[in-house]
Amino acid sequence: MIADRLADVRARIEAAAIAAGRAPDTVGLVAVSKRHPPEAIREAYAAGQRDFGENYAQELRDKAVALADLPDIRWHFVGRIQTNKVKYFASTVARVHAIDRVDHAVAIGQRAGDGPVGVLAAINLADEATKSGVAGDEALALCRALHAVPGIALKGLMTMPPPSDDPEAGAPEYARLAALAERGRAEGLPLHELSMGMSGDYEVAIRHGATWVRVGTAIFGPRG
Repeated sequence: MIADRLADVRARIEAAAIAAGRAPDTVGLVAVSKRHPPEAIREAYAAGQRDFGENYAQELRDKAVALADLPDIRWHFVGRIQTNKVKYFASTVARVHAIDRVDHAVAIGQRAGDGPVGVLAAINLADEATKSGVAGDEALALCRALHAVPGIALKGLMTMPPPSDDPEAGAPEYARLAALAERGRAEGLPLHELSMGMSGDYEVAIRHGATWVRVGTAIFGPRG
């Protein structure tokens, strides 16, 4: 049952936050629902979940329409951005988790709805060629540029370490991201949110300061 798995994830988030000396409500859970049907999202919503993440622009658009009767649902775009598809989600989302180009931010800002769209700068700390995101030494320059774009609100940083069966493998990247955010805040950048950690390692990410964890499989099960 989705509700049971969601309750387990929430309990583990709470325990990880307390172990790290943090208040549990400082960690937000994004239930990554890509390739799962609207009915699965409804089940999670009925169990109290409100933040849902999608990787594909048109899928988010279609689900937002199908679930428009859920008034306080919040959508997060967590995938790679394509400029020609920004129109499908820019006026709908609460957060965009993987901005690594200023022109993408401009496109989102131009299509924002009632208020600015919250965005997180994507940082590729492992320098993986297959992933989006700027290198660590370019992170703050990107953030300065994003902070000046009308229609968006820079909120923080996001990273995704290389896949591994070891939950601790991403710890160095998570620690580096937290340090980058601290440096940015010291110069006045609003880097208060850290989006990091997924189904296999979100407890490690919480230990290093994650404020958003992106959990899909541990809630919804394998994707179709």
